[in-house]
Amino acid sequence: MVPTINFPVIRGVQAGREYYAAMWTLKMLKQISIFDEDELPPELRAQRNLNKARIPEISSYILDNPSDYVFSALTVSIDSDVVFRALDGDDKLGVLEVPMEARFIINDGQHRRASILSALEQRPELAYETIAVVFFLDKGLERCQQMFADLNRHAIRPSRSLGLLYDHRNDKAKLAKLVVMKSEIFREIVDMEKSSLTKRSRKLFTLSAFYNACADLVSGMASGNLVEDADLAREYWEEVATCFPDWIQVREGKFPASELREGFIHVHGIALQALGKAGNSLLKKHPKDWKKRLRQLASLDWSRRNAGVWEGRTMIGGRISKATTSVTLTTNLVKTTLGLKLDEDEQRVENAHRLGRSPAPSKPRLAKRSKKRTPV
Repeated sequence: MVPTINFPVIRGVQAGREYYAAMWTLKMLKQISIFDEDELPPELRAQRNLNKARIPEISSYILDNPSDYVFSALTVSIDSDVVFRALDGDDKLGVLEVPMEARFIINDGQHRRASILSALEQRPELAYETIAVVFFLDKGLERCQQMFADLNRHAIRPSRSLGLLYDHRNDKAKLAKLVVMKSEIFREIVDMEKSSLTKRSRKLFTLSAFYNACADLVSGMASGNLVEDADLAREYWEEVATCFPDWIQVREGKFPASELREGFIHVHGIALQALGKAGNSLLKKHPKDWKKRLRQLASLDWSRRNAGVWEGRTMIGGRISKATTSVTLTTNLVKTTLGLKLDEDEQRVENAHRLGRSPAPSKPRLAKRSKKRTPV
């Protein structure tokens, strides 16, 4: 008799083919051999190569959230004949008998499995938690490759804004959402779901852009009290809004958001992030009179037609640039307008811009040696 691995399953039918759903302990993922085909060329594989760089991130997700991590089922093909023995009185519940020498090929979930095994090395107590596994019978390489294509064909990542909206672990996301929801102005002009705005959108900013700007604004200043930090950020952003009356007009439905986006720099994510970065310096260096200094924003000509100011800095060939250098150059202009000094890296990028060349990579800064001796 051929030795077998037996485990309880539920039998189902999909597209005329039987499949089986089981609950495996995380420990079983290690005990049962999964066919490794990394050394094969793409045309002979049923799956993409394992991206080992993803493993630490997913593994940390498990370890950092032991009480509420969530994983969807793995999809696995078995390249052997199996026997399903139904329970008396129910032909859908039973035991699946799989030959010991059978190979299991993961069609969907190889990174989850590798990350789970990595987490088990650090927290063995996770071994008896479970994950759903759906088994299909392997009908050859072509079928396995088609399964991979079909499983990923309609897999669409949610927009970054929607991901941030539903993320309750990210403190920066919680800060940005609280600012938006508590602000009568930004609640109406920030799109909480989309990460890019259509021409017909009545919103001015996306949550993902506002998230970046808020994170830059409170960098190095956050107290750890979410409400207090959100109140400070909201006060700053609402003061910024007073410098741009057009924002208020869009909120009140008096001006089309699309026309404002077409005509002005200040309603794009790059400007919002620059305002956040500059605001960080402003609040740190001028905590008492920052509101008065902020009014200088109105002295800038924010029109996209003002190419002498924005081309090569915020725009490339007349189009808004999202490059890191463009963010820095836009921040530099805002900081200069507010009477703020540029830091070393910002000045380096600014000098290169004025000379018409790309900035050289910044040199790593050496830590200063302390004159004080650490007590023994």
